[in-house]
Amino acid sequence: MIEAIQLSKVFNGTTAVSNLDVNIRTGEIYCLLGANGAGKTTTINLFLNLVQPSNGSARISGMDVTKYPIETKQKLTYIPENLSLYPGLSGIENLQFFCGLSGLKLTSDDAALFLEQSGLQASAVHDRVSTYSKGMRQKVGIALAIARKSDVLLLDEPTSGLDPAASNDFAGLLTEMKERGAAVLMASHDLFRAKETATRIGIMNKGILVEELFAGDVTHSDLEKIYLNHMRD
Repeated sequence: MIEAIQLSKVFNGTTAVSNLDVNIRTGEIYCLLGANGAGKTTTINLFLNLVQPSNGSARISGMDVTKYPIETKQKLTYIPENLSLYPGLSGIENLQFFCGLSGLKLTSDDAALFLEQSGLQASAVHDRVSTYSKGMRQKVGIALAIARKSDVLLLDEPTSGLDPAASNDFAGLLTEMKERGAAVLMASHDLFRAKETATRIGIMNKGILVEELFAGDVTHSDLEKIYLNHMRD
């Protein structure tokens, strides 16, 4: 569902991503760990076709995103660290608007149902988004993925700044999306959440995927040691 083949990006002589090979299957959460500047966000942006690769290809459902930009975007939902919503609109109205951009018309009742499935309190779906916490806004993003039946989720530091309870709720929602068959690529620096949520973990340093492992094969302590060893290189 999400595939990078020898994917590289160079900015003004500086390599941000170098020969990345990743294949993320249906029903899998792949967490890309790394410090700031490791190349995680550039990788996400390459899959979104926001930047052009210097070499290789980024593919969604087998389609190269540079050749099929519209078709690939129709299959995915992107949730950034700070999800931009219209503060003067309610949760329902925001969801209706963003679904409408992709040609999906939702009734108020349907929008409310999707928001509640995402974990948003029923009492909040009619409230203006300006009153929402960050965790509540992220749940609107999950509701968008549910409503659009997205095959692919691209997440860039989605739990950064969330309190532990909201972060745990968000992780649970991702697991539900995985069980529905979505393929998820999440960029993060949260080792604990990666271990708890991911199927597989990739560690990125200076634009290079330096290690890949199954989350179930390591303890939290193991993952921390492996991660720190690579960050010292």
